[in-house]
Amino acid sequence: MEKHPFTVHVPQAILDDLKDRLAYTRWPDEVENAGWDYGTNRHYLKSLVDYWQHEFDWRAQEKKLNQFAHFREHIDGLGIHFIHERGRGENPLPILLTHGWPGSFFEMFKLIPLLTDPEKHGGDPTDAFDVIVPSLPGFGFSDRPTVRGMATMQTAELWARLMRDVLGYSHFAAAGGDIGSGVTQRLALAHPELLVGIHLTYLSVHASLPEQPNLSEEEQHYLQVVQQWSQEEGAYSALHSTKPQTLAYGLNDSPVGLAAWIIEKFRAWSDCNGEVEQRFSKDELLTNIMLYWSTETISSSVRMYYENAHTLPKLRPEQHISVPAGIALFPKEISLPPREWAERLLLVQRWTMMPRGGHFAAMEEPELLAEELRAFFRPFRSEKTNVTISPMPRNS
Repeated sequence: MEKHPFTVHVPQAILDDLKDRLAYTRWPDEVENAGWDYGTNRHYLKSLVDYWQHEFDWRAQEKKLNQFAHFREHIDGLGIHFIHERGRGENPLPILLTHGWPGSFFEMFKLIPLLTDPEKHGGDPTDAFDVIVPSLPGFGFSDRPTVRGMATMQTAELWARLMRDVLGYSHFAAAGGDIGSGVTQRLALAHPELLVGIHLTYLSVHASLPEQPNLSEEEQHYLQVVQQWSQEEGAYSALHSTKPQTLAYGLNDSPVGLAAWIIEKFRAWSDCNGEVEQRFSKDELLTNIMLYWSTETISSSVRMYYENAHTLPKLRPEQHISVPAGIALFPKEISLPPREWAERLLLVQRWTMMPRGGHFAAMEEPELLAEELRAFFRPFRSEKTNVTISPMPRNS
């Protein structure tokens, strides 16, 4: 099958329009000493927007993004963008990495070279991976679905087609967090024959089996913590899951509104001690935001919450994922379930409590995550992961 290289390039007209919109922002008021208690802090956001308007160089970020090999293929009528970087060792293991919201394929930017060329970064060349990083449907440079129902289960089917039919891999590894965790689990449930193992950095309470009887004391405490978190921090998810279109008008029209909606989560969900730039530079934060703004995909991205809430079949108590699973929980992650909770659904073979990091593990602690992925998948490397596929042209 012919492969179609893709180059990241945003038309200049979009960048010019963005400059105008930033310049004419109508800022809301804020009470004294609000901090971040009411949401995104105005003082911080103004400083970020000033940088965005006067110093941020999108063309420089495009150049960095295009260091990787990008492609776009139509699968079941939907254009899917993905990175496909070949490993530099002998017999690299293919690994499919799936991002979440409010992230993008850019979440994996620091992680990719650590996995493709471990020897260059102080590792063992036999741990090399072929790395595939798709953009979720409705995110970034993937097409925006125009019909109902594009939930994590349907995305898992697209990923199976991408890996097996487009790229020619008969067996591969898969990993993800946030929405990517849900997609990875659904992929393992539907296509265990394709996977040598899965690795997750996030476990959603909704993806497991809360109706199971005989919960342990630790599991009951976990559910209480999740319920409290949902009451205090979960309003965004409730809105995404019920009225995403109402929200989309403002976020698709105002770059500052979009930035406020996304930045607040990067601060709240990362291991940054309340200072978001302890973990992410302004360029990193804005590059991720630009992947939503320049493609007008905030509406279609948050709509996946609605689709999951309204169309995703609930797992039955007897369903259990048979693919070996590794779990790495970073201490500032949204959800930190006990192991027995995960084992109700997953065949857990590695359980690691990480020393630091949060929800955006690949961006926050790429070295720690890379070593964790190498360690978990090392026993699953075998000749069955060798496949013969036609060479793919590199993006120039």
